[in-house]
Amino acid sequence: MENNPMLKTHKIALAPNNVQATRFAQHCGYARVAYNHALADFKRGLDDGDWHSHIALCRRFNAIKHDTYDWCKAMSQCVSKNAIYTNLNDAVSRWKSGQNRFPKFKKKSHSKSYQADSGRGTISVVGKRIKLPKIGWVRMFETLRYLGTICKVVISKQGHRWFASILVDTFVDDPISLVLERTDPRGKPVVGVDVGIKHLAITSEGHYFANPKALHRHERKLKRLQRRFSRKVKGSRNWYKLKDKIAKLHYRITCIRKDAHHKATTAIVKGASRIGIESLNVAGMIKNHRLAKALSDASLSTFLEMLRYKSDAIDVKVVEADRFYPSSKMCSACGVIDSDLSLSDRTYHCSDCGHTQDRDLNAAINLRTVAEGRSETQNACGDLVSPQPLRHESSNQVWAAIARQ
Repeated sequence: MENNPMLKTHKIALAPNNVQATRFAQHCGYARVAYNHALADFKRGLDDGDWHSHIALCRRFNAIKHDTYDWCKAMSQCVSKNAIYTNLNDAVSRWKSGQNRFPKFKKKSHSKSYQADSGRGTISVVGKRIKLPKIGWVRMFETLRYLGTICKVVISKQGHRWFASILVDTFVDDPISLVLERTDPRGKPVVGVDVGIKHLAITSEGHYFANPKALHRHERKLKRLQRRFSRKVKGSRNWYKLKDKIAKLHYRITCIRKDAHHKATTAIVKGASRIGIESLNVAGMIKNHRLAKALSDASLSTFLEMLRYKSDAIDVKVVEADRFYPSSKMCSACGVIDSDLSLSDRTYHCSDCGHTQDRDLNAAINLRTVAEGRSETQNACGDLVSPQPLRHESSNQVWAAIARQ
């Protein structure tokens, strides 16, 4: 049987000493300088009517780097090559295809990261240690989860912590490399998942996952720190101290949000044979200034993306309803659509059949109906089609229907 390559990434927190953390920051600066220099050279070439490839840009930078930036001799030279070959080349390719805008120069105050490897198999990981060029062995908080060839290693800083994102080329038929156990989906129910602000997720089984509202909980402390930060002299020692405190608080908010997302998505995926979700236009929803902060705090796009890749990892199919499918406004018992339902109405009451249910739970049941295939979100003309409810009729009702025919 031929091995099928699979790329898996594991992001691990590092525990560097002060000297190693300083070297990390210096290499991040070297990657930023190389990227900005090559981008400026590329822009000058466009003004003169010349298109410089990433190979030519790297060659031109190597010709002048030791004279212009003499401090770079102590750095790993694969950092500048990766910054131009990988980062700048990818940014220019996206701009050329119309996917992104023209690349911008990297600022010193923005996120810090650099690619440390010089090709496949050039980085060694042994237990809870990783060996990086010009830095040596650095301790990690956990061991590498996957077995295989290390293809890429990116060192980045988030808040007060350094991380190593390790890309491993593993194989599907290698039983040791499979960390997500594939369970038998038979016997597990089809689950519909409705996401929101009041609750992060509600399943059709009646499970409610709370929204941690991490930003809302720490907003007062964040405002106080930012107010103090605005009074400090830029570049002073106290200015840097408060900047680090704000970064740590943002990192804590991110960790609280991710923890809730991971726990909820793992519980949903492990207990379902098929999942029905809705396609949300989160970018359009955020334009509502009354809901923008709450929606950003919930990070619904990240939640749905986690649900997709975890389901794909254990072969659980995810069925997405159409973007305009009225899951909240449709009665899960009879299929009637209540067009007058507002966002403030938290309880759904059907005026046709009298069915009363929690609004979010009603939407989750409708999404389960879509996942079961008993409801089409669009017909051939593009119009919405209401689901046909399953009715358990008695024998007398069946014979009465036959007699009418």
